[in-house]
Amino acid sequence: MKLHELSATALLEGYRRRAFSPVEAMRAVIARVEAFEPHIRATYLLAPERALAEAEASAARWAQGRPIGPLDGVPVTIKDNIATCGEPKPLGAASTDLSPAPEDAPPAARLREAGAIPFSKTTMPDYGMLSSGLSSFHPLARNPWDLSKGPGGSSAGAGAAGAAGYGPLHLGTDIGGSIRLPAGWCGLVGLKPSAGRAPIDPPYPGRAAGPITRSVDDAALMMATLSLPDARDYTSLPPERLDWRVAPAPLKGLRIGLCLNIGCGAAPTAEVRDAVVHAARDFEGAGATVEPVGRLFSQDLLDGLDLFWRTRTKIDLDALAPGAREKVLPFIRAWADSAAGASGEAVFAGFSRMQEFAQKAVAATLPYDFLLTPTAPITAFWAELASPSDDPLNPFPHIGFTVAFNMSGQPAISINAGFDAGGLPIGLQIVGRRFDDLGVLRIARAYEEIRSAPMRPWPEPPR
Repeated sequence: MKLHELSATALLEGYRRRAFSPVEAMRAVIARVEAFEPHIRATYLLAPERALAEAEASAARWAQGRPIGPLDGVPVTIKDNIATCGEPKPLGAASTDLSPAPEDAPPAARLREAGAIPFSKTTMPDYGMLSSGLSSFHPLARNPWDLSKGPGGSSAGAGAAGAAGYGPLHLGTDIGGSIRLPAGWCGLVGLKPSAGRAPIDPPYPGRAAGPITRSVDDAALMMATLSLPDARDYTSLPPERLDWRVAPAPLKGLRIGLCLNIGCGAAPTAEVRDAVVHAARDFEGAGATVEPVGRLFSQDLLDGLDLFWRTRTKIDLDALAPGAREKVLPFIRAWADSAAGASGEAVFAGFSRMQEFAQKAVAATLPYDFLLTPTAPITAFWAELASPSDDPLNPFPHIGFTVAFNMSGQPAISINAGFDAGGLPIGLQIVGRRFDDLGVLRIARAYEEIRSAPMRPWPEPPR
């Protein structure tokens, strides 16, 4: 394998054996970015010279046998909305002030302390409120598997970068599916950890930071660093000494629920449904008991949450400086403005849907060790669209399978379960009980070994 294709674990082993250096790895990743980036536009604040200087320092440490941390010399990208010291945080929106951040946010700080080399930020849509790569600030991000399609969002650039081979580790955030959706649509592993497992600043109900990688092992390796404590996140879990070196979970005897119609959002297409059923049969073949699960939620829950998010965004947009509001994507403005005139009672009821989602999600999954669902009901959609529906009054039909588990704080991972007839990846979501991040990673690791759906080579840049 070429250096840009190696996992983080393989890179670290190569550094230990002196088979190659962090400088060689970083040069390989930069060359890959130069070849693919004109086509997918995944990066923001790409800094190759700084990255090579940091790689030189890492190489010197490895030569002395004294790496600074568990990720020393491993290339990593960081999503636009995660603050990095001295750099602006535009949140994907042309309306945002570009003052430099005074310090690293917790996930970025932990990665630097571990010795990782953040060589680029990654692109996202305005305020993270779309599941696409459409942005008023960044160039349009595209999916490496099919350049006419988007990578998903809001961790759009992270998903595109992972599929394109911009190194092994990519940091995203998720409040309704923004890690899992691009992971699913780009054929990657994307973990939304338990609420509070990876400290983040600012915290918000449902918000999580987590890894987007090509393998479960790399996601677990990244979580070992991201889960370290940071007092700035007043919602974070008490620190635990967890062993993030995950082995495949024994599947025999596990009770697994299979939900193909979750009750809100769009129903899965036939190809998505077939791929997830095929994955469930793999689990059955390995000794697990798989039981069908009926609808867990109702459309009014998603509609109420949508109204609350619209109202919150309208308040934020109305508070912008004169002239800035008009710079926001028209889709976002139309979506937010549709909340005008909503009563306080209706908005409070919408806010309350977060708790209802959480109660129903936890109750529905308690009878099972894990739950299987599609990550999304469709495969990747046209890159130029803000959402699959392209309708600001119906913006979220694609997040029905993901959003509830943000509200409940349960760990959930997306992993590739195959491809549709056009060669686009299909994501399988695995949901665990509250705080069982290691269990979710272990069962996903087991699925990597038993997965019988044919996999495809990673995409290459157009020639």
